This record gives sequence, C-alpha cells and structure tokens, in this order.
Amino acid sequence: MSKHLLFALLTCLQVGLMNAQTPTWPDPILLYPQGAPDAMGAADKDKPALFHFPAPKDKATGAAVMICPGGGYVVHAMDHEGIQIAKWYNDLGIHAFVLRYRLGNWDNPSYRHPTMLEDAKRGFRIIRDRAPSLGINPNKVGVMGFSAGGHLASTLGTHFDDGQANAVETVERQSSLPNFMVLGYPVISLKEYAHSGSRRFLLGPTPSKAAVDSLSNHTQVSALTPPTFLFHTDEDSAVPPENSILFYLACRKAGVPAELHIYEKGKHGVGFAPQDPILSTWKDRLRDWLKVRGML
Repeated sequence: MSKHLLFALLTCLQVGLMNAQTPTWPDPILLYPQGAPDAMGAADKDKPALFHFPAPKDKATGAAVMICPGGGYVVHAMDHEGIQIAKWYNDLGIHAFVLRYRLGNWDNPSYRHPTMLEDAKRGFRIIRDRAPSLGINPNKVGVMGFSAGGHLASTLGTHFDDGQANAVETVERQSSLPNFMVLGYPVISLKEYAHSGSRRFLLGPTPSKAAVDSLSNHTQVSALTPPTFLFHTDEDSAVPPENSILFYLACRKAGVPAELHIYEKGKHGVGFAPQDPILSTWKDRLRDWLKVRGML
C-alpha cells in the first residue's frame, strides 16, 4: 500500500469518527481564539481545542484530567480514547477535557514537534487558569494519553515548564506540570522499541539524533515527573510493552510513585476493551490508584 493511499484511508477514518460523534460533542474551547501560532490553514485540524466534559455537581471531587487521544500523530481516536474515557471520568466525579492537538502528515511542510507539545501545554494551562471558575482544584489536574497520545502526555510530564510569571495573558503564567499522569499502551521510546509511524509524523522522515534522544521520554524522567499509572498488553506488537516498562523503571530510579499493569492478552489500541473481561479491569485498577492519590 502506498503512503498516499494509507494517509487517505486514515483521513477518511478520522473524518468518519468525528462526523459520527458530532451531535454528542460539546463546543470546542479554542486554545488560540485569535488563531494558532504557525497555523497552516483555517480548518478544524489547524485549530487545536479542548472539549470539556464537566463532572456532575453532586459527584465532583475537584479533580480534572486532560485526555490526549492516540492515532500515531496522524489521526485522533476521539471516540474510544476520548469521549468514552471522558464520560468514565465524569462518573468518578472528575472533570475531563479531551485535547484536539495538531497532527503531522506525509507532506512537507507539516506540523511537527514542538507544535504538538505546545498545544498540550497551552491546553493544560487553560484548564489550570479556569480551574477556580469551574470548581477545579488547580493542584489536582492530571493528564492521560493513549498510544501516541500517551507519548504526548508523557512529553508534557517530562518537558513541562513553570509558565511566564510576567506574561500579559494569565493563561501563560500557569505551570504545565501535571499533578498526575495516566499512560495507556504509550509510545515512550523513539529509539529502541519505537513506533516508527509516530516518530515519523512527529519529527519527520529524517529526525535528528538530538530530537530522538530528547523525546525518548524515559530518558527525561526526574524527581519532578508526576506520579504515573501505566497499563499495556504483552501482545501489543505495534507499541511493545517495553515502552511502559522503560518509563516505569525510570520512575523507580527517580523516586517517582508509579504503578504498572501488563496484561497477557490484548492487541494495541484496545481502549476500555469492553469485550475482554480481564483486560477491561485496567479501569478498575486506575480507579483504585486515583483514590490512593487523593483524586476521588
């Protein structure tokens, strides 16, 4: 299959998923209402945004999470790694925000790193900035990501900054450091055990060694990395479980609280795995972990 045909099929899949979900999605919160920096057009794909799914008032715990759907940095799996996850968090009393970040494609020019990270940072800062008005504790805001979205989430958790104290916009004064991190079958390494597609669409066809090293996020874990929950499957051949293992071991070395679950069965991209009575229990383990971390 040619790369152009593959891209066309992926694009059709993305459009189909988004169209199918249109009636159930809230209005987007544009990250850059006046236009995103370095935007290459005026379509929705050029307008990074958050979709807010508020927790019911009678359940709200004050915690929130920003969800980064996967899709190899070329599409967004907005249903089973986005809206479904958001509604589950709502049932726990946690506000959920699904992030639509900009994506790469086969063309040159195309969106590349650090655009995706800047979108994630901006989205996270917006949540923190609006936290008081939404009944959210700004010290209980986490990030979750799946697959390539897990790479983006882990990049946020290892390449954060404190914000700009003197910025005119209050949004830009906010820290982008999450309080907790949840990674589902994440891309972590761009070297060994790498998902070549995610690396290609993030960094282009000929990435520099420095970029590959910096964005192999297990090498960037420090004592400031947020407490992390990871789950993966042993059968995952697209993103091998060694990715999660590398990140978990790096957390242990840095003294970062971490919990890792590797299930024997299950392919890549399972989401909630509703047809698998064993793998689907990852969400129960996550609920327990969130309770231990004081988010429930």
